[in-house]
Amino acid sequence: MGNLKFAVLGTGWWSSFQIHGWMEVGGVDLVAIYNRTIAKAEKAAAQFKVPKVYGDPEELFKKERLDFVDIIAGNEVHPKLVYLAAQYRVPVICQKPMAQDWESCKKMVQSCKEAGVSFMIHENLRWQAPVREVKRILTEGTIGRVYRARASIIGYSPLEYVEQPFLKELDRLSLMDLGSHVLDTARFLFGEPETLYCQHLRSRDDIRGEDVATVVMGMGGAICTVETSNATRTSWNHYPDVTVFIEGTEGSIELAPDYWVKVNTDDGTTARRVDPPLLSWLRADQPHWHASIVPCNADLLGQIKTGKLAETNADDNLRTMNLVFKAYESAEKNQVNHL
Repeated sequence: MGNLKFAVLGTGWWSSFQIHGWMEVGGVDLVAIYNRTIAKAEKAAAQFKVPKVYGDPEELFKKERLDFVDIIAGNEVHPKLVYLAAQYRVPVICQKPMAQDWESCKKMVQSCKEAGVSFMIHENLRWQAPVREVKRILTEGTIGRVYRARASIIGYSPLEYVEQPFLKELDRLSLMDLGSHVLDTARFLFGEPETLYCQHLRSRDDIRGEDVATVVMGMGGAICTVETSNATRTSWNHYPDVTVFIEGTEGSIELAPDYWVKVNTDDGTTARRVDPPLLSWLRADQPHWHASIVPCNADLLGQIKTGKLAETNADDNLRTMNLVFKAYESAEKNQVNHL
C-alpha cells in the first residue's frame, strides 16, 4: 500500500501541530487544505507545500480522491463536515470535542456507520507519555485495588485566549474543552463510571462559559474526582499539565507537574521523569501535548489501514461525550446522575 492521501479541514492554531504530527507518523500525503478564510488555507499550504487549497469543503470532496480527512475546525462546524465526509464515503478523523450537543454527536456517529466509513476522534491526552506510564503501572497491579483517584488539568495562561480567542465566546468552556480531555483520560485509566456529580463556575467577567469545574464519579468501587480550570495561576513550567493521584490498597501513584511519575508502596518510593520525545516542531511550553499527537495519529491511521478499531473510535468517544453532557446536566439540576 502506498501513501494514503488526506485533506485537512480547518487551519486554526492547532492545525500546524497536527500536520507536523502527520508528517512525523509518515505514510501519508497531505494533498489539500480547506479553510473558510481561504487566505489562512493558502498560508498553511505554503508552509507545508500542499498543492490544493479550497474555500468550499464540498468542492474539495468533489474534486479530490481521498483516503481520509482530518477535521481541525471549531466544533460548531464538526457536524456539517462529518456529514459531508460520510456523504462522499471518506473516512474521517475529527478533533475533540466531537460536537456541541449530544444529539449531534449521535447523528455524526450514525451517519458514518450508515455510509460504511470509519469515524474517529483525535483525543490525544491519553497518549501523553506520562499518562501511558501511569496506565502501565496500574495494569501491573503494583498498587493493588484502586479505591480513590484524582485527575486534574489546572492552569492559566494569558496566551490561551490570544491563540484561541473563540474560547471566550463559548457558552460551555472548561468542561467541554478541557473536560473532554480529562474525562476521557479517567475512562482510559479507571473504566466506566456508574454515577456522576458536577459543580462548575465562572471566575472572570470577560468570558461567557464556566472556567472552573469539578466532577465526582463512582467507578467500579472507586471514587474518581476530575478537576478542570482555565483560571488558576500556577508555578509549573508547562501549561496545562495533567496531574493524577491514585490511591490503592497496596500503594499510590502520583503524576506530578513537570512529568514526574512517583510510585509509593511499602517497599519505598520510586520516581522518574517521563519527558516527551525531542521533536523540532514542539513548543517549549507545551511539549507533551504536541508530542502526543504522533502516537494518537498513528493509532487512528491504523484503523483506516487495517480496520482494527482505534482507542478513540467514534463509539468509544461517545461515552466520553456522554460524561461531558451529563456533567452539565448534573450541575444545572444539582443532582447525581446514574449512568
